Formats: sequence, structure tokens, C-alpha cells
Amino acid sequence: MTRQEFIAAIGPIAVKLRLDGSPVFASLRVAQALNETGGVIPSWNNVVGFKVGSGQVTPYWKGRSVNTRTWEVVDGVRYNVTANWRAYDSVEDGFRDQDLLFRLSRYERVRRAKTPEEQALALQLGGYATDPDYAQKLIQIIANNNLKRFDEEVEDMLEELTAQIVKLQADLQATRTQLAAAQSQLKALQSLEQQDPPAWAKEAMDAAVAARLVDTPKGSLDFYRTITVLYRMKLFGPGKPAS
Repeated sequence: MTRQEFIAAIGPIAVKLRLDGSPVFASLRVAQALNETGGVIPSWNNVVGFKVGSGQVTPYWKGRSVNTRTWEVVDGVRYNVTANWRAYDSVEDGFRDQDLLFRLSRYERVRRAKTPEEQALALQLGGYATDPDYAQKLIQIIANNNLKRFDEEVEDMLEELTAQIVKLQADLQATRTQLAAAQSQLKALQSLEQQDPPAWAKEAMDAAVAARLVDTPKGSLDFYRTITVLYRMKLFGPGKPAS
């Protein structure tokens, strides 16, 4: 796997996690993976140098581990040592497990970082690695490999999603306004159809009810006009047999 192939494999995962709410900048995540592995995904899928630590299993780490040689810096002196690393079913599981680690108070500065560079320094200050040049190495990797393009991809996608949400909210509000108008019109029509007869139609309506032409003395203005015209034409009323 070439360096660019490694970046192409890790980048989309880093972007996905950032969009899912990970506190880690996508660019920093790729840079850390490059720094920890040299650009090779190990068979145990741990690309962030996450040691076994307390050994407490998580939703993303089932307790498996591997032991390899590495080095640490103690009091400015570099020592070759062996370490137990968490083994994962996938690279994404390793990243998600790391995000659980970053919930600890010691990594508050990592969560609050506003730039990848600030976050790299926060990792070092939080004690993630003993290498005194850790932050600077990550920052240099980001710059040398143009990794901020992944942060830009995240921002573009977030802007697009925000625009879609705004449009959906506007469409929903427009639909609600149209529905409210339709309901208002319906109530107005219902009011017109169910209003009491005006004074000029009362005699005709009483006669229509008496003649059993209608069941109720309420209706629309057009209905009242029609009944009144029929009444005045003497098609029903006094002297006319009930139907």
C-alpha cells in the first residue's frame, strides 16, 4: 500500500466520523494514523497507537490485543519497549473507540480545539504520546500531504446539509401556512352554509320546514334565496298541500 493509497483508505472514514460528531478533525485523524503506522494498516486494525490500558471492553473493542515492539521517551531519553495494543475488527472501530477515550477530562482541550494544529498540541499536552515532537510531527504531516482537504470536505457537506435543512424547514412552513389558509376557508364556507336565515327569508324558511321541504332552517345565502323565490312563486306555503 502506497502512502496515497493509505490516505485514500483512511480519509473517508475520518470524514464520516467527523460528520457523525467526532471531536477529531479529519485531517488530524489521517495524520495520526500515518504517524502511528507509517502508512500501513496492521492486521489488528489499530492505526492510532491505542494501548490496552485498563483493559475494559467497550462497544468497539472486544478485549483482543497484540504485543509488538515500540519506543517511548522518558525524561528525554528514548527507550525500546514492548507494548500491548488493542486489536479491532475494523479501522473504524478503532477510531470510534478512541473517541470514547477523548471523553475523559484530560482530553478536554482536544474536544475544544478549533483547528487541527491546536488539536495536535492538545493531544500532546493530554499525554497521548511520550514523543516530545508528537504535535509538530502531526502538524507537518497535515501540511505535507494537504490533509486539510478532508476538513474542507466535511465543511462543504455540512453546509450542503444545512442548506437542505433550511429548505425543508421553509417548505414545511409554507405547507403549514397553506394548510392554515385552507382550514380557514373551510371554516368560512361551513359558517356560510350553517348560518341562521336572514329576516327576509324567515317566513319562507318557516313555511318550507312546515311543508317538510327541508329538515333544518339553516343553510347558505344561495339556499335562502332559492327557498324565498319558490315561496313567493307560491309553489309551497299556505294553501299548498304538504309533500
